[in-house]
Amino acid sequence: MKNTAVLVNEFGKVGLDHHLLRRADERTVLLGHGCVCCTTREDLVGALLELLDEEDRGSIQPLDRVVIETTGLADPAPILFTVFSHPVLQHHYYVDLVISTVDAMNGEQHLDRNSESSKQIAASDVVVLTKTDVAEVGAAGRLYGKIHGINPYARVIEAPFGEVDSAKLLRPPASPTPARESPVPVDSQHVSRTHSTSLTFDGPVDWAAFGTWFSMLLHARGEEVLRVKGLLDAGGEGPVLLNGVQHVMHPPEHLEEWPNEDHSTRLVFITRGIRSEDLLASLEAFRNLIGAGPRLVEAEAPV
Repeated sequence: MKNTAVLVNEFGKVGLDHHLLRRADERTVLLGHGCVCCTTREDLVGALLELLDEEDRGSIQPLDRVVIETTGLADPAPILFTVFSHPVLQHHYYVDLVISTVDAMNGEQHLDRNSESSKQIAASDVVVLTKTDVAEVGAAGRLYGKIHGINPYARVIEAPFGEVDSAKLLRPPASPTPARESPVPVDSQHVSRTHSTSLTFDGPVDWAAFGTWFSMLLHARGEEVLRVKGLLDAGGEGPVLLNGVQHVMHPPEHLEEWPNEDHSTRLVFITRGIRSEDLLASLEAFRNLIGAGPRLVEAEAPV
């Protein structure tokens, strides 16, 4: 797509039509308290600042988007943290989508054996199934079940022969609606500690009280909260949009109006080691302050 900058891990500087590819070497900085999931990527900061500078000087056309390609085992949280926490970047960039690719030939094995793969799926807005043209019959269907068992809100796109419509791929989600209407069978032999919990409230909530509860959850168990996404009815004309990966959160956004006629709270928590009943019990303890009671909409068994 035109006016797109692509930061690639493995490749050097290459000019290709309207795409701008820059090198962004992988580097991890260990913070003083030992947290490695929220590290500042100085290489990424430098590349993004340089793009801003070149735009200001007119060296490149104004960009519509920046696509950051990472390694196959990358944790998306440090990248999100880098953008959200930097005093300059946070005013010029917004994380629109997290996209993961899953190899249809080997994806089941990776999801069964590599916890990092499950974390990537949990963090994703879009999952692209590759090699569906050469995978065995039924492999894609089984992967759909595993992917939606981890993240029922992820939009899954197949890319046979490595081809995918970029406009469809980069389309932002309209609202946090499950990508399926009914449960997808999940392999009962595949056991981990990932839970997907969808909930609502029986009325509008006090935003300050909910924010306090939410902050406490992320402070205590942020690394176990793989993904949070949803619309919160806080009593205004529009909802509060929540979107985060681990304890890295987009700044909550107060929307002017609801995306459809359903004005009820719709929240999804994808967690590792935090059960649905634990979340409900914690929210019930805050019921008097929040002003409404939580109600479970859908809870996935561990997958």
